[in-house]
Amino acid sequence: MPARPHRPHYCCSIIPPHLLRRIALNGNKEQRAAALSTLAIDQTMRLERATYQLLENGGHQALFTSGIITKQRTIYDGGGADALPGKTVRPEGGPAGRDVAVNEAYDGLGATFDFYAGAFERNSIDDQGSHLDATVHYGQRYDNAFWNGQQMVFGDGDGDLFNRFTISLDVIGHELTHGVTGDEAHLVYLGQAGALNESISDVFGSLVKQYTLKQDAAEADWLIGAGLFTAKVRGIALRSMKAPGTAFDDRVLGRDEQPAHMSGFVHTTADHGGVHINSGIPNHAFYRAAMQFGGHAWEKTGRIWYETLRDKRLKPTATFTQFARYTAMNAGHLFGSAERKVVIASWQDVGIRAA
Repeated sequence: MPARPHRPHYCCSIIPPHLLRRIALNGNKEQRAAALSTLAIDQTMRLERATYQLLENGGHQALFTSGIITKQRTIYDGGGADALPGKTVRPEGGPAGRDVAVNEAYDGLGATFDFYAGAFERNSIDDQGSHLDATVHYGQRYDNAFWNGQQMVFGDGDGDLFNRFTISLDVIGHELTHGVTGDEAHLVYLGQAGALNESISDVFGSLVKQYTLKQDAAEADWLIGAGLFTAKVRGIALRSMKAPGTAFDDRVLGRDEQPAHMSGFVHTTADHGGVHINSGIPNHAFYRAAMQFGGHAWEKTGRIWYETLRDKRLKPTATFTQFARYTAMNAGHLFGSAERKVVIASWQDVGIRAA
């Protein structure tokens, strides 16, 4: 089978740099040290990933299994170091052990694989059976989790503001979806296209959790990163798709800045043009459409967003309006005029014209 053309990937982390900088400014001595260390590692990983992109001439390691969809996972233990991948501790089919982070990572990779296979008949990240690898116990008090284009990496958190980063299934789904976006649409990680990149990861990260728990749209919490904060933090999650801007309001972390409407769009040069902030707008449009359709959100709204991600008309520099219009078109093609109207109305509710 011929190799697929290379698609660029991005080193994307769940905790944005502006949030870590707030901790470095407002936290106590230990919190500041953990945040600054995390920022330094994240910057190094971004530089290493950029270098890798210039040198690589292949994609993920794939299993060509004659169309058979088969999971292949490997979990590594970083042992507190910042070298990857670490020591193999659980290969595919290996038994669960006493290390909860290993078990959560293994199960989370599997749940994400099962979601894409069951909902969309997609065979792993690249749709060609790529291995799903993850390193746990990465770094010392490392306050993040990220997809580096090849594997997942999880820190244990500082134990003060953040719990271990394997604790949240939607975070695992979010990060692995960056790989799907890189493979299908390679949206640039800047401005509105970057916010769409983040939003798509939030959308499918939430759907991974809903699919695993067999929840319908009304039952879902629509939170990203629930469980990451310790009891010391005044907040429930990193983001809320249901109510952007309400996920946290904390002395150290500050206030959730996500807007739910274009009238609140944040113009900034930080965070690649506010990709983790302005993603609240398309997030909320998806939530509103899913609630209007009802039932399992992956069946209609998720399918529409997935086919739009795969739509060859979608450009790497797509704006919110362009993406919205393609979702409306795909809703009509996939389901009909009634569904198209629901999608258009949902985008209109957040200040974006989709028709």
